[in-house]
Amino acid sequence: MPPTIMESGRGFERIGAHSHIKGLGLTSEGKALTSADGMVGQIEAREAAGLIVEMIKEGRMAGRGILLVGPPGTGKTAIAIAIAKELGEDTPFVSLSASEVYSAEMKKTEVLMQAMRKAIGVRIREIRKVYEGVVKNMKVAFKRHPYNPYYKVPSSAKITLATRDEEKTFTVDRDITLELLNKGVGIGDVIWIDSETGRVTKIGKVRGFEKAKYYDLETEVLVEMPKGPILKEKEFIHTVTLHDLDVGMASRRGIISIFFGMPTEREISSDVRREVDEEVKKLVDEGRAEIIPGVLFIDDAHMLDIECFAFLGRAMESELAPIIILATNRGITRIRGTDIESPHGMPLDLLDRLLIIRTKPYTRDEIREILKIRSKATKIKLTDKALEKLTEIGAETSLRYAVQLMEPAWERARVLKRDYVDVEDIEYVRELFVDVKESSKYARDFEKQFLR
Repeated sequence: MPPTIMESGRGFERIGAHSHIKGLGLTSEGKALTSADGMVGQIEAREAAGLIVEMIKEGRMAGRGILLVGPPGTGKTAIAIAIAKELGEDTPFVSLSASEVYSAEMKKTEVLMQAMRKAIGVRIREIRKVYEGVVKNMKVAFKRHPYNPYYKVPSSAKITLATRDEEKTFTVDRDITLELLNKGVGIGDVIWIDSETGRVTKIGKVRGFEKAKYYDLETEVLVEMPKGPILKEKEFIHTVTLHDLDVGMASRRGIISIFFGMPTEREISSDVRREVDEEVKKLVDEGRAEIIPGVLFIDDAHMLDIECFAFLGRAMESELAPIIILATNRGITRIRGTDIESPHGMPLDLLDRLLIIRTKPYTRDEIREILKIRSKATKIKLTDKALEKLTEIGAETSLRYAVQLMEPAWERARVLKRDYVDVEDIEYVRELFVDVKESSKYARDFEKQFLR
């Protein structure tokens, strides 16, 4: 009798570190479920985030930010993503590492300003020609990355759309393919594809579609099968960011410089931003657009310096600002750019403006549940013994290490002509890929032979 196997999820989806996160997993009363919407554990942190979501929706977060504090691998990024998901599907989410602000090409404040403008969306309504239909089939072609031969990127896709009256197959380019993957489009989804821009809008999943039984319909919006021709005119609602509009305006102003061979500036002037803001205000006043404050997530926030903290503190008080979420895994440490030590390496006056949420290490049962979710997201089949072994490893070392072992174990199982990962595959790859503790011990044992 074959071993018991955890079936992987079906359907096409882009697999990322947090692609399985759908929301905070809360009940209507704001209580966190043990496992829901891709979230596991962190009950207090998720319930606190749920209260913040309600405050944001009611417009009660003005002048405040959020700080997520906890050890590495405790779900800080996942909670930030879940907050953005709870605010709406088209809510802009910008993730930034604090180290990215130290660029030789732009000022620190310009990097932060551009990140903030990327996190503020403008929902625009217009009538456009679109291809509308339910996805009956989708095959994505990949090619090797031009700068990294070990990494493959999407190059194109062949997609079949159908309505009650028509069915067509299209080959779409890389940009549309990336849109499809980023929106999580799969078989059974009703989508719109703008005929001019290639922008993709995901409407929902067809009610009663023949393959719908393979999906978690509780988290999907169910819609009826489209009628009529595939190409039609629709009121197209799409979201751009203020930064997109800034770049467009700056490009139009920089045409003369391009003709004369002069490089265009990477930094955007305040005049351009002021003109964009006036155009957006005009669209909002005419009822053709609305502002969507998004989420700016800055990880490793302790690496920001005193100038960046001063800029963020001022930005929080602005009328047009995104929800700023900072995350750190540091305790008492020096504020960069000063000789002052402070909690989490941040000025006390900024900490006073932040709602601070703690994340705690996962329990053994929570690690097991997270590994189950990741196995479904990555379509890796695990036997019960393999799952228990990974859970044991995650409890002894770290959750991230246990998750990282899944892919090499799956590759070994495929070499051995198996379509599932067994405990022997986990034990084999663990001998090949050591965890941080074993690597540190190795460095100490052979310290004299390493270069200093």
